[in-house]
Amino acid sequence: MRPGVPGELHPDQVGLDRHGLTYGPTYGPTSGSAGPSDRGASMRTGVIGTGRIGSTLARILVAAGHEVVLANGTGPQSLAPLLAELGPAATAARPVEAAGRADLLVLMVPYASVRGLLPPHVVQDKVLVDSTNAFSGPGTPADLGGRASSELVAEWYPGARVVKSLNTMHYETLAVAGKAGGERLAHYTAGDDPKAKEIVAGIITDLGFAAVDTGPLHSGGILQQPGGPLFNRSLTEAQALAWI
Repeated sequence: MRPGVPGELHPDQVGLDRHGLTYGPTYGPTSGSAGPSDRGASMRTGVIGTGRIGSTLARILVAAGHEVVLANGTGPQSLAPLLAELGPAATAARPVEAAGRADLLVLMVPYASVRGLLPPHVVQDKVLVDSTNAFSGPGTPADLGGRASSELVAEWYPGARVVKSLNTMHYETLAVAGKAGGERLAHYTAGDDPKAKEIVAGIITDLGFAAVDTGPLHSGGILQQPGGPLFNRSLTEAQALAWI
């Protein structure tokens, strides 16, 4: 992680720096194609949280051919510049509206704001990607009593199909690594719903990364979250699979 950058350890921004990336002329996955239900290609992705990491995710989703609906805490009008940049594939809404309009929802807000952010019924049966990181202070993982932070998210939203993913990578790396040449970097999925993990893995692949399954929400989530061995580590697909 880069030293001395103010705000670098904000829960919505912390993650990986770039290490020796070589850029290639193409963008996107290297694997063969799959059906929409496997890869999420026909889904509208909602992104709640439009800081540096959320905005970056929106950009690469649109570049990969996905529709996005964006929401933040200050209202849709504040997103006008980002919408102008992203074009017609992107729309804005308030968080509850975005959850209702999206097929899959990604939380990229500070962890402390997740509980009570949405009425649980709006994410009933939806894939809810928890990309938040629980800290008790700058760089200090929160003490959750041995539980995975995403387990708590699943309790707060009991009807949702919660997957822990997209929380370990710095926004600058996220912006460019999917179109870099060489071995793909890993993004992880943890959850108790195999189909939900498969859908999230498809989106990860669409973005040019390698999807690596870390297991159930409890054990796999602990591996990924702050203080876990996979957090803030830049690993290729082969390295991540070998480690797991």
